[in-house]
Amino acid sequence: MTPKAPIIDWAGLSPLVALLGGAVIVLLVGLLRPRFVREVIVPLLALATFATAAGLGIWQWGEQISLISGALRLDQLAIALMWIICATGAAAVLLSWRAVAPREAAHGEYYALLLTSAAGMLVLVAAQNLVTLFAGLELLSIPLYVLCATEMRRETSLESGLKYLIIGSVGSATFVYGLAFLYGATGSTDFAGIDRALNSSSLVSDPLLLTGIALSVVGLGFKASIAPFHQWTPDVYEGAPTPITAFMAVATKAAAFGAFLRLFDGALLNAQADWGPALAALAAITIVVGNVGALGQTSLKRLMAWSSVAQAGYLLAGVVVATKLGLQATVFYLAVYLFMNIAAFAVIIIRERQTPLGDDIAAFAGLGTTAPLPAAVMTVAMLSLAGIPATAGFIGKFYVIEAAIDGNYAWLGIVIVIGSMLSLAYYLRVVAAMWMLEAPEAPVSTVTGRPALAGGDLDAPAPGAGIEVYAVAAVFGVATLFFGIVPSPLFDLAVKVGSSLTSLF
Repeated sequence: MTPKAPIIDWAGLSPLVALLGGAVIVLLVGLLRPRFVREVIVPLLALATFATAAGLGIWQWGEQISLISGALRLDQLAIALMWIICATGAAAVLLSWRAVAPREAAHGEYYALLLTSAAGMLVLVAAQNLVTLFAGLELLSIPLYVLCATEMRRETSLESGLKYLIIGSVGSATFVYGLAFLYGATGSTDFAGIDRALNSSSLVSDPLLLTGIALSVVGLGFKASIAPFHQWTPDVYEGAPTPITAFMAVATKAAAFGAFLRLFDGALLNAQADWGPALAALAAITIVVGNVGALGQTSLKRLMAWSSVAQAGYLLAGVVVATKLGLQATVFYLAVYLFMNIAAFAVIIIRERQTPLGDDIAAFAGLGTTAPLPAAVMTVAMLSLAGIPATAGFIGKFYVIEAAIDGNYAWLGIVIVIGSMLSLAYYLRVVAAMWMLEAPEAPVSTVTGRPALAGGDLDAPAPGAGIEVYAVAAVFGVATLFFGIVPSPLFDLAVKVGSSLTSLF
């Protein structure tokens, strides 16, 4: 008897097909010899691919369907997170346009890897099967290992790729062990089957199940930079090309927390009494570790790495409560995290390309006087990350705290408030450097006798900075302010995504 092939809904799969198909096209076009094709057409094709995937998500908005025999789930949660991933990917393409990494790694390969990683993220957030979940994690991770090391003439970039490969492999191995234990305890790889097994038996206290849950937390914790599985984050963020760091900081976190929501608030919901307190403790530890670790940093990329650890703790609070409000708060916070992080990294790239000081905080001294526009964007980003009112970050933290209190984790809400207060010590240090310190004198070239830095009006794009980087900084900075004052569009989106909690399968 001939087995029946699975029914494939190509309309539902269209965003994923667009990303993978676009990656193949970008890779092939990148093989062409003309410089204009490699440096202009290839990035434009990558941008078009991200835009196409996002547009297909708009077309499929409102659908609640299972794909490929239940391996994937297309719903508002998957589509909303896909929009965050595609927006981050598009920003990374623009930030990479004049960067060194695409030239050294070959433009086609660089952008194809970026698109492939984004496709893996979409698989991860849409997975409703343990096998698909692991496949998505690997498809996400392997391109990033390569992308971190694409500045091949810089030792720290190669070190970044190697560290991420080794530690990421440990995290993936731990994760697959955890998934194997979950299958052994419940007898199913489908999330719906796991949910039924936990609902109809006393498995919630089974040591095999609890071991699987613990190992799964460790595996996803590595990817989301949750303490104590965050050790790789500062070194990898600092060494990787800054556009890739920006992409990892936002998109990887969105994908990891999408997987957290589906696995823990869906398949393992009936065991929440067991894993809830443990995740809450991890969230509190992560908030403290991230904020304390950022205090002594002088490298902005390392500071943002420790900041991302603390932000992971805030996001984990939305997962812990396992409620509709918690899901909404997590998605809302991921959206605002996109705006404030990309804005900050865009300004870091501007200063990296304008000064020999790189991402050191000294490069930002006096920036408010010499370049008010980037300084204003960075100020908004820092204040938003700290949770100051009238910024999107304040609304996001307020939403997460409300979810924690509503879910009977009021003490975790207090930890979030304390962590936000502690974060002011390092976020405001960046703001003070830009507006209260004097700009360092430009070093003089021993060859030409002229200033080695870009002279004139530094508020205009300097050679190498690129108008596209300024545009990304301005757009995401304005969005950070806009959604802090008018958050209702994101609230409406989060509420619609919240309906996915009742239909995760």
